[in-house]
Amino acid sequence: MTSGPADGDQETGAGGTDQDDSLRRFAAIWSRAIYPATATSMTRAEFEDHLVPQARILRDALRARRFDPRAAVPVGTALVAAHCTDPESLPNILGVIEAYLVLYCPPEPGLPLDESRARCARLQHAVAVGFSQALRERTLREQESLSRAALSAQTDAERALAASEARFRAVFEGAAIGIGIAGLDGRILEVNDALARMFGGQAHVMRRNVTDWVHADDRAGNHVPNAELVRGARDGYHTEKAYPRADGSVLWANVRVSLLRDDAGRPQYQLALLEDITERRGLLDRLRHEATHDALTGLPNRALFFERLDQALADNGGTSRIGVCYLDLDGFKAVNDSLGHEVGDRLLVAVAERLSGCLTSPDQLVARIGGDEFVALYTDPPSLREVTDLAGRILDALAAPVPLDKRELTVHGSIGIVHGPVGDRAAADVLRSADITMYRAKELGGNRYEVADPDADARAITRHGLTNRLPSALERGEFFIEYQPLIGLDDGAVRGAEALVRWGHPVHGVLGPDQFIPLAEHTGQIVPLGRWVLEQAARQARAWQCQHEGGRAPRVNVNLSPIQLHHPNLVVEVARVLDETGLAPESLCLEVTESALIGADEEQLRPLRRIADLGVSIALDDFGTGYSNLSALRWLPLSVLKLDRAFTLGMREQPADPVDLKIVEGIVSMAHALDLTVTVEGVETRHQAEHLRALGCDTGQGWYYGRPGPPELLHALTLADAG
Repeated sequence: MTSGPADGDQETGAGGTDQDDSLRRFAAIWSRAIYPATATSMTRAEFEDHLVPQARILRDALRARRFDPRAAVPVGTALVAAHCTDPESLPNILGVIEAYLVLYCPPEPGLPLDESRARCARLQHAVAVGFSQALRERTLREQESLSRAALSAQTDAERALAASEARFRAVFEGAAIGIGIAGLDGRILEVNDALARMFGGQAHVMRRNVTDWVHADDRAGNHVPNAELVRGARDGYHTEKAYPRADGSVLWANVRVSLLRDDAGRPQYQLALLEDITERRGLLDRLRHEATHDALTGLPNRALFFERLDQALADNGGTSRIGVCYLDLDGFKAVNDSLGHEVGDRLLVAVAERLSGCLTSPDQLVARIGGDEFVALYTDPPSLREVTDLAGRILDALAAPVPLDKRELTVHGSIGIVHGPVGDRAAADVLRSADITMYRAKELGGNRYEVADPDADARAITRHGLTNRLPSALERGEFFIEYQPLIGLDDGAVRGAEALVRWGHPVHGVLGPDQFIPLAEHTGQIVPLGRWVLEQAARQARAWQCQHEGGRAPRVNVNLSPIQLHHPNLVVEVARVLDETGLAPESLCLEVTESALIGADEEQLRPLRRIADLGVSIALDDFGTGYSNLSALRWLPLSVLKLDRAFTLGMREQPADPVDLKIVEGIVSMAHALDLTVTVEGVETRHQAEHLRALGCDTGQGWYYGRPGPPELLHALTLADAG
């Protein structure tokens, strides 16, 4: 589906036709739901046409890059203008939006589903606001008409008492809205039956003064406009106001108060017209709650959290501080995968209850912002300690197992804390910093909290940028290979070279493999990157063969990631590269780390055995860095043992460490007994080279022989010092 058009543009082309069809289908469903409850003179087809532009407004608001739910307010207004004024029509209007808007008018790609649903809920609220405002204005116009009729009737009563009294009484008693008359002192003189029913009885109304009608929910009150009206400074005002009913419940009313003057223009009475909007206001409150609270746990949702965070960050003068605790449950995915989503949902509900119990003051809020992620906001905390205390209470609350279905589920969490002055921070930046810090807590073992550090944030953002650029970097040709020579210790000849990939990043310069290989492994990009390295290295080795016609050409060593090792196409890829490049199998050596091989079962080793059967050498890299099972070396498909540089550190100077000498001597003896050659990494001095040659090591690699460099330097190496 194509992207939505800009505001005011019309869709064109095939994509536009598809979108028009979707809008039409949505409008047809909408029409079927609400047309029966309208009093419009339009036919159903005309009414459906009337709904299409309203559907377009909702679709464009849902897709907007800068989401603003207020764009949907005119939709509610337009529906009232089309005579959708029946009390039953609003739930139908909102129900269709909730069920079908995202389905028929989906947002742009990249917007998460939960964010789409949250936007849809807020659009419903905006439509309801527009509907209610328009309905209120419509009612006010009717009230104004009644008021004019009442005033006319009262004036006529003074001129023709008998006729006007009958007319006034007909309007007064027969009106569906509440009407009351009071003196300028606030004493109630008369009310009609509708108003008496609203309040729960005439006696409850008549024994009160207007100024006594104050409810706790009506904090603002209307004292100023009422005082101005009584003085004659204004002719009327209207407002929404809460009143106490006789049974103690709350009556919300849309109130219009007018001043009645005598023939001389002096203020004489107050006339009040009241419409009961309690049910409508309750619906709006419910919609607001649903739009701002998580349906599963009842906690505030992402929308309400950001609303409160924005309010906290909007502190005038920037003198306030904020504290944010970003919580992610450790191992929650395993619960969903093993016990099912129903159990997972119940666990989330239990966690939400415990988190709510950790709040100790009104300036603290906890919200669920998605999946197993929760966030606590502390507005203007006295210090960092109060925020870490909150994080500690959260971890303590999660410490006890959660009993579900006769089983106890252990749940822990990792928390990232952001604390500091409001300053000019943006809400998204605060949450991103908390998220980064939370993952740092996970990397340190989980079940703990960490406090945000700007330097750590910068490193994480850099890693994120590198991760995002990895796929396109290979396509752009940003990677290149350097080769470090492998030298025969007995004669100083070049036996081969290890291919070492580098990244020529346009911003960060040349990056070594330790800076991006872990990222490539984490994202799966190591597979295409490793394939490219193997192809390039094999072509280079074939070029060396052509340069050494009649002589011994250097072989090339290529590192294999554990992820590549378990890739189903590994053997096929190696065979393909050998075939396409014409490289002899014995000129290729694949290096696999000790941690990837030791402990592997026969099924995991089968690809390596098949590669070895092709004639390719297999080297066990970094030997000695793990807890090796030496007996396993007998049945691993190995040709080469590469000793880690740690074994040579004691040989840099004279005299050499006798313990290191004995260890290396034993390893070399064992390797040769197993028909393995021994390569030593990290050779940096003449002393090391002499000791390793004396101990019987076959090849060496390190800065003493040459740093990694371009392939053309390999055959030009001067090996005078290696003799």
